[in-house]
Amino acid sequence: MPLNPILNGLFDLSLDSGLHSRLYDFVMATNHHTESAAMQIGEVSKRTSLTVDAIRFYEKRRLLPKAVRSAGRFRLYGEGTIERLHFIQQMQGLGFSLREVAELIHLRERKVDACESVKELLKAKLIHVRAKLQELQHLESELEIDLRKCNRELDHRRQHAACACPVLEEVAGVSQ
Repeated sequence: MPLNPILNGLFDLSLDSGLHSRLYDFVMATNHHTESAAMQIGEVSKRTSLTVDAIRFYEKRRLLPKAVRSAGRFRLYGEGTIERLHFIQQMQGLGFSLREVAELIHLRERKVDACESVKELLKAKLIHVRAKLQELQHLESELEIDLRKCNRELDHRRQHAACACPVLEEVAGVSQ
């Protein structure tokens, strides 16, 4: 029984394999379990500016659903993965930990019911950021004090013999 002419060309696999092959396109077009815009991890990496390892890490941490696999065992992702990775990047940019991002993803799936929980997470994050700001302002003050000490010593050196750096001496516990 002769094969369909379309299939005849598909079975010449000697030079026609891989993601951009006719066979791959045919299999992907007929595979109803895979999203229509299936991409391998390298393409997802390019579109999100994340490394392949980061994408695998997020999948391992269950921030991404387990990827569908091709016949060749390649991970295949759809547009939803790109969108979720952008969400993860945004939330991490706002200072949320991966645990918090996972919680936000879970809340996001609940849609309307999530608003109160998200509000509480945001309030907690804001309290944390404000505490960090106070720490940074204190650090800024300490650095300004140390910088003034260095400037005084350098001014002193213009007219007198050099002394040890006052900042390093104080850090070592030898106060002048």
